[in-house]
Amino acid sequence: MSKSLVVITGASSGIGEATARQLSAEGYPLLLLARRVERMEAMNLPNTLCRQVDITDVAAVKAAIEEARAKFGPVDCLINNAGIMLLGLADEQDPAEWQSMFNVNVMGMLNGIHAVLSGMKSRKHGTVINISSIAGRKTFPSHAAYCGTKFAVHAITENIREEVADDNVRFITIAPGAVETELLSHTTSDEIKAGYEEWKEGMGGVIAPQDIANAISYAYNQPQNLCIREIVLAATRQQP
Repeated sequence: MSKSLVVITGASSGIGEATARQLSAEGYPLLLLARRVERMEAMNLPNTLCRQVDITDVAAVKAAIEEARAKFGPVDCLINNAGIMLLGLADEQDPAEWQSMFNVNVMGMLNGIHAVLSGMKSRKHGTVINISSIAGRKTFPSHAAYCGTKFAVHAITENIREEVADDNVRFITIAPGAVETELLSHTTSDEIKAGYEEWKEGMGGVIAPQDIANAISYAYNQPQNLCIREIVLAATRQQP
């Protein structure tokens, strides 16, 4: 392959799907990971492996990456996009929902990093892009546990960036505001979902997954000696 392998988690819809289409159009071979393999296969992208993987299972993540490496060569970019958002008040929300968010949003991200980072360090080349949120920079009502996971994404990304800077490996945080994706559908409270939708309408609509894909492409395609550490982007009329 003339271009290096890119791995995208949560690639079956939303930001992951848009990013897969974007980077495929740019000529990158891809490994797409998600629960809904049929959605990924339906994109019918060239030079692409689609695997049904639970990113909380580190052995499964490593096995899929090894399969792609054997076909396309080593991973040059990992995009940790998979995530869930379960909103609720701290005294009302089921603690199982907190656990699910931390398992996927934090441990799932770390599993992907663990699978690729030693190789990137040894090659002195590679990029990890972690999809966080403005909720990783400030708090929002009913977002306590979700904000906790995204603050963790910010902290972990910056911490590892410092650790591997001398290895010429880049770590990048992408922090979107409200995006038109399926993320809100995970929340079980109809009242919270209605309020969120009203908030989106009040700002005249939110940004599209393609906007995030464009930001990812921009950051990744910079020369390896330039690390755009963080991109924060949201609808112009989104205030917080």
